[in-house]
Amino acid sequence: MTDVPVDSAAAARTAVPEGLTLAEEEELRSELAKVEEEIGTLRQVLAAKERHCGELKRKLGLTPLDGLKQNLSKSWHDVQVSNAYVKTSEKLGEWNDKVTQSDLYLSASSTLEDWNEKLTQSEAYKKTQETLSQAGQKTSAALCRFCRKLGDMRNSATFKSFEDRVGTIKSRVVGSRENSTDSLHSPSGAGDKPPQDNAPF
Repeated sequence: MTDVPVDSAAAARTAVPEGLTLAEEEELRSELAKVEEEIGTLRQVLAAKERHCGELKRKLGLTPLDGLKQNLSKSWHDVQVSNAYVKTSEKLGEWNDKVTQSDLYLSASSTLEDWNEKLTQSEAYKKTQETLSQAGQKTSAALCRFCRKLGDMRNSATFKSFEDRVGTIKSRVVGSRENSTDSLHSPSGAGDKPPQDNAPF
């Protein structure tokens, strides 16, 4: 089979809907063309506005993550003010009131308070609390002594000598890297000018 070009305008004109005159059809087609043209223009305007919006956000330092956070925050706010959420919150509040005022809840709460009071007044609890307090104090004192000794060690002649040697080695390594970099970028090896990056990217 071969493709035969079809004139869509001619094909569309041949199928005139019932009840329309030729003039009415032409008027509707003209209006359709205008509306489609307006839609195209609006799409271009929208795309330009979205680009401009993106540039403004970039200049302000706003990231897509900030936009996501804002959207989530707004969505959560919308949920909180929705009728379903408000009604559910009211129902849960009513149920909470009923439960906390019930005899069973009040009895259980009173029993737990009694147990808590008995526990905190017991000898075992007091001894454990005292032991933990002493352990914390001893640990704190040990850390203070360790930090003091570390400071003393850092001020010692041995540490300063070690620190100077590490600094010397570091400067030699970094210095040799800089010299090798200068010789790669500067054929004369002068190193007067900073190397220029001529990479295409």
